[in-house]
Amino acid sequence: MLNIPVIRWGEEYDSLDKQEVLHFATGEAIANVSQANGGIIQRDLRKASKAREILKQFSIAQLIEMVGKAGEFFVDATLPLGDGEQSPQDFIHQQSASTGLPEHMVELGMSKNAFVLNNMDRILDALTRGLPLDILSNGWGKEDRGIPISYQAQTAVLGAVLPSNSPGVHTLWLPVVPLQMGLVLKPGPQEPWTPYRMLAAYEAAGIPREVWCVYPGGIEAGAAVLGACDRAMIFGGTATVNNYKGNPKVQAHGPGFSKILIGDDCIDNWEEYIDLIVESIYVNSGRGCINCSGIWASRHTEEIAAAIAERLGPIEALPPQDPEAGLAAFTIPGMANSIWEMIEADFAEDGVTHCTEPYGARLIEKELCGYLRPVIVHCESPENEIAKKEYMFPFSTVVKCEQDKMLSSIGETLVGTVITNDEDLIQQTMNATHIDRLNIGPIATTKLNWLQPHEGNIIDFLYRNRAFQVPEELLG
Repeated sequence: MLNIPVIRWGEEYDSLDKQEVLHFATGEAIANVSQANGGIIQRDLRKASKAREILKQFSIAQLIEMVGKAGEFFVDATLPLGDGEQSPQDFIHQQSASTGLPEHMVELGMSKNAFVLNNMDRILDALTRGLPLDILSNGWGKEDRGIPISYQAQTAVLGAVLPSNSPGVHTLWLPVVPLQMGLVLKPGPQEPWTPYRMLAAYEAAGIPREVWCVYPGGIEAGAAVLGACDRAMIFGGTATVNNYKGNPKVQAHGPGFSKILIGDDCIDNWEEYIDLIVESIYVNSGRGCINCSGIWASRHTEEIAAAIAERLGPIEALPPQDPEAGLAAFTIPGMANSIWEMIEADFAEDGVTHCTEPYGARLIEKELCGYLRPVIVHCESPENEIAKKEYMFPFSTVVKCEQDKMLSSIGETLVGTVITNDEDLIQQTMNATHIDRLNIGPIATTKLNWLQPHEGNIIDFLYRNRAFQVPEELLG
């Protein structure tokens, strides 16, 4: 069994307090992971400025080249891990075994991380909207029109309190080291694998490991990371997002409540959109914030719900090694049952129809874990309580709502796909500040363009664009 240490500015630290990472189905121990406490984290982060000093010895262009090599190591190399080593196949098996994700989904996640690393130059160009990167490194520079501009770094490191349920979130912090900032990561208890493998890949590519901290631990460790870092990310539920709302130091990522709206001008052709709707709900076992949790239309909603249920309802829970497996396990005992009880309670409300009921039981309980098979629900009104819910499996409501009331009823929406050619509706959605990422036309909510910002631009979060003046002779 692997023993995985805490990483304190690149140095391994074997803690007396350890936590086992267990196989979700067998209960077998996969690794012993040292745990960090808040006192250690607070002491270590007094030295955070050193990480930026180390990375400033390299140009951003050099770091971009290095992380491209790291992407190759991440996917293809056998790398050190704790007191052992980890091949790519080991990584796939271990992440699947602890998170409940099917192995082919883990492999897909690896390729997504590698894509971001291999295309870091293009991604930073998109995130900065073409800003010369030496301006970020130097703190100031000159625009094409001859005006001096300044981008002031607001932190020497980025902290991140990471989840266990969706390894895809790691793509959000990957640009940080190329921006000459260190990383302070608190992994999710079931998913330590990506941060440690990424650290090993970066080191193999020539990036000093002294710019990393990895602090496995409990709630106290997460709170210490958030409290000690000038900029940090956290991933959690609605309560977590609300807790950090208005805090400029913390970027909180929560449920997406992503939706598909079909305009009155397109709804009679609803059958053309079933494939993209199914993809939006089902990809990555519905675990992502970009998975669709609601389809909204003014008519044909019963037929739409029935058609989606016909496609998703028969899907079974398969072993994670099966290449056809599309459902991830709930690895925390009792969680699947608790979620199902909440959903069942909402079925009792007038106007709510469980459309996947004819396709068999939704809750599948195993000895140590549980599965929820896809659930599609029809709602006669946006006021139905279940129309406001989102869950971490292929779940979606189909909501009947007049077009002129949709935007005032849908609530906060991370990704909004609006299928229409109606210019008035398009303009209304362009003006809707509660939709973050907007797709106009038949585009799956899960279809991301990495050259577009997703749920907050990390450049805007890490830097301040401030007024700046210098004498004319310094402008060159």
